[in-house]
Amino acid sequence: MLTFILRRLGAILLVLLVASFIVYTLTSIGSDPLRELRGSNAPNREEQIAMRIEKLNLNTPVIVRYFLWLGGASKCLIGQCDLGIAFSRSDQPVTAAVANAANSTIQLVTAATIIAIIVGLTIGILTALRQYSGFDYTVTFLTFIVYSLPIFWIAVLLKEFGAIQFNQFLADPDIPITVMLVSALVAGFVFMSILGGGARKRLITFGSAFVVTVLLLAFLQITDWFASPSIGIIGVILTGVGAAVGVTAISTGLANRRTLYAALIVVAIWAAVYFPIQYLFFYVPQGWMLILMYLVAIGLGIGVGLALGGDGKKEAARTAAIVSFITFFTMVVDRTMLVYEDYLRKIPQSGAIATIGSETPNLSGDMWFQIMDGFTHLLLPTIALSLVSIAAYTRYARSSLLEVMNQDYVRTARAKGLSERTVIVRHAMRNALIPIATIIAFDIGALIGGAVITETIFAWKGMGSLFVNGLEHGDVNLVMGFFLVTGVLAVIFNLIADLLYSALDPRIRVS
Repeated sequence: MLTFILRRLGAILLVLLVASFIVYTLTSIGSDPLRELRGSNAPNREEQIAMRIEKLNLNTPVIVRYFLWLGGASKCLIGQCDLGIAFSRSDQPVTAAVANAANSTIQLVTAATIIAIIVGLTIGILTALRQYSGFDYTVTFLTFIVYSLPIFWIAVLLKEFGAIQFNQFLADPDIPITVMLVSALVAGFVFMSILGGGARKRLITFGSAFVVTVLLLAFLQITDWFASPSIGIIGVILTGVGAAVGVTAISTGLANRRTLYAALIVVAIWAAVYFPIQYLFFYVPQGWMLILMYLVAIGLGIGVGLALGGDGKKEAARTAAIVSFITFFTMVVDRTMLVYEDYLRKIPQSGAIATIGSETPNLSGDMWFQIMDGFTHLLLPTIALSLVSIAAYTRYARSSLLEVMNQDYVRTARAKGLSERTVIVRHAMRNALIPIATIIAFDIGALIGGAVITETIFAWKGMGSLFVNGLEHGDVNLVMGFFLVTGVLAVIFNLIADLLYSALDPRIRVS
C-alpha cells in the first residue's frame, strides 16, 4: 500500500509539473495583462504600465517567468506558498484570493455533493429493484429530462419559482385546498410506486400517503407554521424514530432487535436532554460548541451500540452513531428555526430565500443568524447543482446495480437462503459502487473547481468566478492559483478512487 501511494504521488508531481507548464505558457501567450492600461486615459498611464511590467516580470521570457512562479509554488510543500499577486484584484496576494474563493466554493459544493450522492444512489437502487415498473419508467423519464436541461435554465427557474414566487407566498402563507389535494395525489403515487406490492397493498399505501399529506398540510396551515417554523421536541422524536427504523432496516434489518433498540435508546436520550441542551444553544452560541456536540453525538451512538449490540457490536455501534448524528442535527435545525422571524425583520428587502451572493452584507447577529443566513443563500445554488448530479447518479447506480444483480455470485447468495436485504446491501451494492466511486471522485474534484455558470447566475464569488476573472484580465498568477488547487484536487481524488477500489473489491490489490 505505502509503495503504491508513494509511486502514485511521484507520478502526480510529474503530471502537475507538465500540466502547469502548459497552462502557464498558453495563458501567458494568449493574454495581455497590459491591455486595460494601454486603453486608459490616465495621465500616469506610462508609469502604471512600467510598474506592472516590473511587478509581473513581463520583461523576461515566459519560460523564465514560469520557473520563478514554480519556485514560489514549490514553497507550498513547506507551508509558505508564494503564488504572486493578482493585479486584477488590487494586487491582492493570490493565496488570499484563492483561499477566499475556495472557502466559498467548498460551502456550496459540499452540501450539493452529499445530497446528490445520497439521493441519487437511493433513487437509482430503488429503480433497479423496481425494474420495468411504473416507478422505474417515471424516474427514468424525469432523470433524462433533468440531465438534458442546461444548468442556467434550471437556475433561472429556481430563482423565479423557488425564490421570488415562494417569497411572495411566505409573505401571506395560504395553502389552497386544490394545492393540498394535488400534493396529496402526488405523494400517494410516489409512495405507492416506491413500496410496490400487490393491488391491495398499493391501494393502502396510496390512501395512507394521501391522508397523511392532507392532514400535514392542514396542520401547517392551521398553526401558521410557514410564518413561524419550528420542529419542537415532538418533531425531533419523530425524526429520530424514523431515522432509527430506516437506518436499521438498511444496515442490519429490523429483525436485529438489539441494533434497533440501541438506535431507539439513542433517540430517547436526546429527547430526555432536549430542554437542557437548549441552555447551551441559547447561552453558548459558539462554533466550537457545535463541533464538540456533534462528536459527542457520534460517541454516544457508538457507546450505546457497543453496550447493547451483543454479537453484532460493530453494526449496532455504526447504526446508533448515524441515528444519533441525525437526531442531534435535527435539534440544531430546530434551534436555527427560532431566529427565522428576527432574521426576516433584519432583511425585509431580501425575503426568506436569497438569490444573490453567499451572505448578507453587514448582517448582525450570533451564530444562529449566520447559519440561517448561510442556509438561505445556499439553498437555490445547492438545489441547482444537486438536480443535475442526482439525475446522473441515478442512472449510474441503476445500470451498475442491474449489471451486478445478474452475476453468478448474487444468484448463489440467494440460493444460500440469504435475505434480499443482505443480498443487495452486502453483496450486490459493494461491487455496484466500484464504477460509481470513480465518477463521484472526479465529480467532487471538478465541482471544487467551481460551477462557473451557477456561480455567475447566483453572483457567488467562488473558484469559478475567480477563474473567469483571471482569464478576462489576463491575470496569469490568478489563473495558475486556480489551476494549482483544482489540479491537485483532481489527481488526489483520482488516487482516492483507486484506493476505494481495493476497499470495495477484495480481488483488487494496490501493489
